Amino acid sequence: MPIIRRLRHTWLIALAAITVLSLGTVKATDLNPAAINIKLPKDLTWTENPAGNAVALLRGDPAKPGPYILLNRWHAHHMSHPHYHPNARYITVISGTWWVGTGTKYDPNSTVPLPPGSYVTHFANQVHYDGAKDEDTVIEIVGDGPAPSIDAEVK
Repeated sequence: MPIIRRLRHTWLIALAAITVLSLGTVKATDLNPAAINIKLPKDLTWTENPAGNAVALLRGDPAKPGPYILLNRWHAHHMSHPHYHPNARYITVISGTWWVGTGTKYDPNSTVPLPPGSYVTHFANQVHYDGAKDEDTVIEIVGDGPAPSIDAEVK
């Protein structure tokens, strides 16, 4: 009985090793492009904005009706001023610390830090401001367009 158990154990280890090694040989070029589309970070197109951020559009167009997904990279030491959007936006912090505030009084010192993995809903027509302080920060924004940023009257 012990020899059968050892053979089974050896066989399972060998099977696991073969499985792991075979996974290492799969390449993105081996995947069916009709089933999946992959963009590595180096393949993303970032567009710089004068507001101190860069945007990589992943799906749709926030200027047009319909769903969109984008990555927004806030450069260190840049914050937006109080503004709002006509539709809700759903945001996940990907990297860095994202700082958020609400209301028409612009006070970056009162913003709240959100670490990677945080999830935020910006509700439609509600005034907020946000950005990065000491480090670049990347957030993913999902929403329905059109999604203009409308400046709020600052107090």
